[in-house]
Amino acid sequence: MVKPLLAIVGRPNVGKSTFFNKMAGKRISIVEDMPGVTRDRVYADAEWCGYSFTMVDTGGIEIHSEDQMWKHIKRQAELAVDLADVILFFVDGKTGIMPDDYDVAELLRASKKPIVLAVNKIDNNNYDSVYDFYNLGLGEPIPVSSEQGLNLGDLLDEIVSKFKVKIEEGTDDEGLKIAVVGKPNAGKSSLVNRILGFDRVIVSDIAGTTRDAIDTPFTKDGKSYRIIDTAGIRRKNKVNEDVEYYSVIRSIDAMRRADVVAVVIDASEPLSEQDIKICGLVHESQKPSVIIMNKWDAVEKDTFTVNEFNAKLKEELKFMSYFKPIYISALTGKRVNLVLDTLNEVYKNASNRVPTGVLNDVLTDAMSVNEPPNYNGKKLRVYYATQASVNPPTFILFVNDEKIMHFSYKRYLENCLRKAFDFSGTPIRIRIRNKEKED
Repeated sequence: MVKPLLAIVGRPNVGKSTFFNKMAGKRISIVEDMPGVTRDRVYADAEWCGYSFTMVDTGGIEIHSEDQMWKHIKRQAELAVDLADVILFFVDGKTGIMPDDYDVAELLRASKKPIVLAVNKIDNNNYDSVYDFYNLGLGEPIPVSSEQGLNLGDLLDEIVSKFKVKIEEGTDDEGLKIAVVGKPNAGKSSLVNRILGFDRVIVSDIAGTTRDAIDTPFTKDGKSYRIIDTAGIRRKNKVNEDVEYYSVIRSIDAMRRADVVAVVIDASEPLSEQDIKICGLVHESQKPSVIIMNKWDAVEKDTFTVNEFNAKLKEELKFMSYFKPIYISALTGKRVNLVLDTLNEVYKNASNRVPTGVLNDVLTDAMSVNEPPNYNGKKLRVYYATQASVNPPTFILFVNDEKIMHFSYKRYLENCLRKAFDFSGTPIRIRIRNKEKED
């Protein structure tokens, strides 16, 4: 199921990033008492009362500024609003309602999206300034303090109440949804055209365009698919920072909507920092994926070339050791016929459900070979495990004390699960819970 997207918007310096960091559980956005600090897209997943959603933090909106930087930030925020399912509009309760608040409110109303109005910096139950914000015409303002955590529960209750599962006609017939991502000129469009069997309309990656991810439904061997092609994720540079923002936000939105991700890399060039960054975004999306090494026809090869490339990928992509590579040439069509089969394979792996009895047998064997750790004389005991969900496969281990579970032993258990079951191409999650909490 697609996670709802929450866009956090407002004027500069109203506390958007402080709220974002509080929800993300760590300091992801840069927080400083200075307008304009948050310029780039920042994403994080969050959960509240059983609802999972994705947040996107945006820079402060200066509606009337002619400064080029503020124009870029405004376009970035507009793009986040355009893609969002719900909008969280932050205002400053200390300064009171400002003229720019009315302008931003008008911009948000035009989006026709559900809006939650948060009046931030309300400390010591000082609600006098809150009532003025009814004048924005966005419904009931919710007083909060992001810094102190005041009323954030009420705010989140209101946010998740706006989330709706969109069931559209024909959704069940869409088939496997594939997001195609990668750097510019890696051969994404050539691969898509080769799979589709025709040249699709070319979409240019122009800064300021709000949508250039193209959804194309097609059928292959009696199976339905929907392929989502995106503009290449560019490397950020001083000349044009917002171009990288637009390409990343569209690619992340495509991954959010997809069932499986195809990461296209130019095999004729050394693996770049940008390639690794894109793989990192895919890993964070928690979606199954295939690493497609394109332009294989341009690589000088011998008997050991594939092994050398795999070793390089293994070294650079340690954070996603489950990666599944395939070597193709979109130009000549060599091995392109294997792409859909491999994407179906990793999606099947991500959908795999392990019987509870078999799962516990595997973990018991793993713990007999390598005993659980001790801490201050107390030994970790794993009572039993169960699989909670799929896509990605998620396992819950019930233990005597979750604090004793060291990350290295958790990683060892994950490796044992991967050896016992085919989870290639998909991340898996292991959650640790104290058994007494479930009693």
